[in-house]
Amino acid sequence: MTRKTVAIGLLGIALDTGSRGARWEKWRPTLSLCQQSDLVVDRLELLAGPRYHRLADTIVGDIAHVSPETEVRVHPVDFADPWDFEEVYGTLHAFARGYAFDPEREDYLVHITTGTHVAQICLFLLTESRYLPGRLIQTSPPGRHERDGVGHYQVIDLDISRYDRIAQRHAEEHAEGQSFLKAGIDTRSTRFNAMMERIERVALASPAPILLTGPTGAGKTALARRIYELKRDRRHVDGAFVEVNCATLRGDGAMSALFGHEKGAFTGAVTARDGLLRAADEGVLFLDEIGELGLDEQAMLLRAIEERRFLPVGADRDVESDFQLIAGSNRDLRAAVARGTFREDLLARIDLWAFELLGLADRREDIEPNVDFELARAAESIGRQARFNREARRRFLQFATDPTSAWRGNFRDLNAAITRMATLAPAGRITVDLADEECARLADRWRAAADDPSSDADDALTDVLGTDAVAALDRFDRVQLADVVAVCRRARSLSDAGRTLFAASRAKKKRPNDADRLRKYLARFDLDWATLTGAAGP
Repeated sequence: MTRKTVAIGLLGIALDTGSRGARWEKWRPTLSLCQQSDLVVDRLELLAGPRYHRLADTIVGDIAHVSPETEVRVHPVDFADPWDFEEVYGTLHAFARGYAFDPEREDYLVHITTGTHVAQICLFLLTESRYLPGRLIQTSPPGRHERDGVGHYQVIDLDISRYDRIAQRHAEEHAEGQSFLKAGIDTRSTRFNAMMERIERVALASPAPILLTGPTGAGKTALARRIYELKRDRRHVDGAFVEVNCATLRGDGAMSALFGHEKGAFTGAVTARDGLLRAADEGVLFLDEIGELGLDEQAMLLRAIEERRFLPVGADRDVESDFQLIAGSNRDLRAAVARGTFREDLLARIDLWAFELLGLADRREDIEPNVDFELARAAESIGRQARFNREARRRFLQFATDPTSAWRGNFRDLNAAITRMATLAPAGRITVDLADEECARLADRWRAAADDPSSDADDALTDVLGTDAVAALDRFDRVQLADVVAVCRRARSLSDAGRTLFAASRAKKKRPNDADRLRKYLARFDLDWATLTGAAGP
């Protein structure tokens, strides 16, 4: 079936006019659109103000004369002020939303020669955003020595992938953005590089919240700042980058720090305070460890994200702040929702674009380029450059990439190691002895941490109980409960976890009920299987 060509355009109340007889001697863009010998317009959707119905009727009759195959439909659109961008865009947007487009059977051309400059810009924006799913077309008058008076036309396709040099430039800008987010490090991890590509696209296309998860030291704060700097450089934000670690916000001061307060709102409030959300207006607010916020603060934050409005402490009137939120967490927020310490609706709002940053131990192929990056950083901090000799570099990289190297502090460990070696390097050369000494130092620290069960116990338990509940436990209970939690998260079922935990004592029982024993043990701490694992049952 032959596809139809449909043109959409505004009646030109100046360009499309002409006296009765002389109008045929004048170039009129809407008529010209239907006179092109190599362009057949099957249907013209003519947008015209009701006040200009006579001019519209004249154009319809003239098109029927020169192009009888063209069906013309007149759509009444009225602008009280054709130079009011909001009104013009809203009216044209309403037309586009209400029009029954059929792109499977029809090709659409959007005529941008008539109308005010504001209207032409609005048609461009609606076409670029695909509300008008077509291509732009522009008509122009004939040259001085051309006699037919029809003029010319040019189709403008906004699909940049069709234009090699533009597409190449676009790809180069994307590559530059990704490199910037990676701090210029030539990373080799396929998964990490793919994530950076996605973050770059999201950061420049959406003002929606971004959630960065991953272990401490994985680089969440540095990445959040680079996202902000990329958006600022591309003119997507004008305000400041405001950073706060939510774990430092405690008690009544948390609400005031985030949302501000009025003078006299509470004892000690001798002056008014804007708060962090207002400081981030037109910029980016980075809330690290967002899971540490209290439920009241979470509720206020949710409203601020959705409505761009919130109520400072002691105020009786809302204030506004248009910020983009980047949230960071090294905790399992879904587990926090399950135990009631994090709002499910807030998680749903910030989880639209969620990215998990891997620890250094899971990106061993990126250790070598990060070593070079940290050497450059160390040179800036200590004021002189240091480099490995060949054997020292080989030994350190062999140790660093070995599967047994824990990298418990992730990139913080690597930064500290390189800084120590660069500072102590004689004449700027990191020797084998220095490299071996640093490898031994790191190995000893990781071994000591692994031998101290409380180091990981508190982290694991905080995920399921929260900071205050963990602090209230005796050391003995913390260690034991942490092991139970670890076993449960690895097990396939409650019964499977019970068999592992009670492997010795169950042999002495005639009818061991491991699942029931484990269920009762967890209940002592107000825990259950579903809370720990997200499973529905045993």
